[in-house]
Amino acid sequence: MQYRILGRTGIRVSVISFGAGPVSGLITGEDFDAQQAVVTAAIKAGINWFDTAPGYGQGQSESNLGRVLSELRSSDLQSPEPLHIATKVRLPLESSERTSDVVRRSVEESLQRLRVPKVTLLQLHNGITARRGDEPSSITPADILQRGGVADAFYRLRDEGLVDFIGLTGTGHPDAMREVIRSGEFDTVQTPYNVLNPSAGDSSSSADGETDYGNIIADCAARKMGVFAIRVFAAGALLGQAPSSHTLKTPYFPLPLYQRDTERAARLREKLADQMTMPELAVRFALTHPHITSAIIGLGSTRHVAEVTGLPLTGLCDARIA
Repeated sequence: MQYRILGRTGIRVSVISFGAGPVSGLITGEDFDAQQAVVTAAIKAGINWFDTAPGYGQGQSESNLGRVLSELRSSDLQSPEPLHIATKVRLPLESSERTSDVVRRSVEESLQRLRVPKVTLLQLHNGITARRGDEPSSITPADILQRGGVADAFYRLRDEGLVDFIGLTGTGHPDAMREVIRSGEFDTVQTPYNVLNPSAGDSSSSADGETDYGNIIADCAARKMGVFAIRVFAAGALLGQAPSSHTLKTPYFPLPLYQRDTERAARLREKLADQMTMPELAVRFALTHPHITSAIIGLGSTRHVAEVTGLPLTGLCDARIA
């Protein structure tokens, strides 16, 4: 396993991170043995970063991940690097509660489910747009940066030792995202970046009909922020998979996007021929970007772990490898 430094945090993070999101068996599954097996395999392969959120299975991802890691901590399993957990907070647009109260309650519940006294990284799960609700659950830069906003609430929890670092989900409108990134208040961003839509790390225009993420990775790099790539496999479209149950109902990356990605992926697969596999192309594409620290990939089985960690990834951005 290769490791890179997560921006200005100084943390060594595996270039493959464990995504405990909608495609992972840690969400709604009840097979504890299978969950323990996949997390154990990931740790043995050198993966040391686990990404979850309260919104993944209405807390089930955090609960299952917390249970597994708690059991493994009491075993003799040795990790090559310290393990880290990242979770998130999504603010409900309709709430009349103070932001600080919503954030604190969410984090305290997450810590209880995860069975830990703190997490390494707390991330805002809302997208960022000029106006509230311009995209599903999106909030504004003012909601984040004004006094009493998200940043203040996150700082308070950091000062109390409940979180080490704070980050953003890089979705929404580029100008609004850029305003928050350029504030310098956050340590990390996780943003969609894949071979079908590289606009978060590319100054050229995105394809017709695709979301333009405005090359925000360049803004992150200028502020020494760590960057995680998400949707590396375009929710499975790059792998030729059928849409997941999550894809069929989510408002964030909906089915029409998946269908377009599937068509484009099929054309790409034809061009690729026997040069390399689609998983290798997808992961190498993400990790070749010099300012991406790690690719967050949903791992639902030991087979997934073996396939992803067995990809030939040597020689990628050697200057960024810690």
